[in-house]
Amino acid sequence: MKTKEVRELSDKELVERIAAERANLSKMKLNHAISPLDKPSQISDSRKTVARLLTELRQREINKQK
Repeated sequence: MKTKEVRELSDKELVERIAAERANLSKMKLNHAISPLDKPSQISDSRKTVARLLTELRQREINKQK
């Protein structure tokens, strides 16, 4: 998910997307521990997506306070 796409989401959609991505990340980690994934880089991509979403959410909170 690109940064531009993240900025277009509403606050509610951001929170829902964060929860979904975190669940997906934990599933991927568990599956990778049992049997290796075809693309282990998916785990780091998912982790970066969660970080982008959290960063945008925090940035919005800071802007609301100003």
